[in-house]
Amino acid sequence: MNRREMTLERRIERIKNELQGLGELRPGSLSEQDNVCGVAGCQCKASPPKKHGPYYQLSFTRKGKSTSRFVRREEVAVVRRQLKNYAKLRALVDEWIDASMELSALRVEQQRDRAGKTPHSSART
Repeated sequence: MNRREMTLERRIERIKNELQGLGELRPGSLSEQDNVCGVAGCQCKASPPKKHGPYYQLSFTRKGKSTSRFVRREEVAVVRRQLKNYAKLRALVDEWIDASMELSALRVEQQRDRAGKTPHSSART
């Protein structure tokens, strides 16, 4: 096993270990909104308006279905941490795929070298 192969294998192991420690996951994005009500004479209709809020809304798409949910103010910190964990999961999976593809191409090339064949095209790996 050559040096690059060992580096890639260590990188993949590091990624797997990081994935195990992520914690709770939640896809989507969190938005903050201020709203105007329908009550006549409310200060939200004054000039300048003093709107109600902030209100927090989580939006996400899962299995092809878009969903939106309100999040209570006291739950915002937990939801933000879950969103951050999910983003980290996606980044780590992409990194794992990249490392695995490079490792696979390296091993295919080594097999060809051992068999005495030269690769015709790098597009085949």
